[in-house]
Amino acid sequence: MKISEVQSEILRLKKEKEICILAHSYQAREIVEVADFTGDSYQLSVMASKASEKTILMCGVRFMAETVKILSPEKTVFLVNPAAGCPMAEQMDRPFINDIKTRFPDHTVVAYINTTAELKTICDVCVTSSSAVKIVRRIENPNILFIPDCNLGAYVAKQVPEKNIKLLHGGCPIHAAVTVNEVRDAKTAHPDALVLVHPECVPKVVELADFTGSTSAIMEFAKMSEHREFIIGTEMSIAEHLQYLCPEKTFWCLSKKMICPNMKMTTLVDLLNSVRGRGGEEILLPEETITAAKVCIERMIELG
Repeated sequence: MKISEVQSEILRLKKEKEICILAHSYQAREIVEVADFTGDSYQLSVMASKASEKTILMCGVRFMAETVKILSPEKTVFLVNPAAGCPMAEQMDRPFINDIKTRFPDHTVVAYINTTAELKTICDVCVTSSSAVKIVRRIENPNILFIPDCNLGAYVAKQVPEKNIKLLHGGCPIHAAVTVNEVRDAKTAHPDALVLVHPECVPKVVELADFTGSTSAIMEFAKMSEHREFIIGTEMSIAEHLQYLCPEKTFWCLSKKMICPNMKMTTLVDLLNSVRGRGGEEILLPEETITAAKVCIERMIELG
């Protein structure tokens, strides 16, 4: 089958079966084109909760599907490719963080949304890369334990110096792999381009950027900017999406290392099999996990 034929069959079946398809922004273009909603993990969860469909297919990674289930427990949620995980979300588990909490009992535990449902159950508030600074600033407690991404945490700490922010060694291995030399080389190769990076990059890379923000913020900045050339410092699919959205502008990837193998595991055929009912994994969470994990997400909505 041609890609267009697969896409047409997916569109037919999702309408016939009343299925809502979610695609994270890091998914391939051919998947984004047939999705009902595209965005970051939190945006997708909110969109899923508002969708009229009772069956949700997540083209992304496991923690994203879990977050959808937490916010919409009455819906049937499938992860299209069951093998698609997230190294950052899996770096820290509940026993480890519980031990840290006993050593720092006066700290508010702030969890990046890129964490498992189980870990969220013992955290005080959840944040996204776009809301982290605002939420940490609004927390009354001056003592913060920020998990798991130390690079995003360092970015927040710099923006909110009045807080005492404790960081642990964790983060996104893809963003963290980008080096200062790669930024300098990219600037030399494209001297008229602005460098846009994600705060999951290491602090020295962030310091060299013209703009730092979440995936959605990077895309919005590039779309709205009068500038014509951009070096994109996040998963390379974003540069591709922007090329389609802004054909009059030019986009380069900051590093060829910025490709997420977990995001790339989900294929258009995986999605076809899922809408046919022959693939994917239903996300099932204990009721007590959903109830406990939802607390930190609701706190995020309240403060954000």
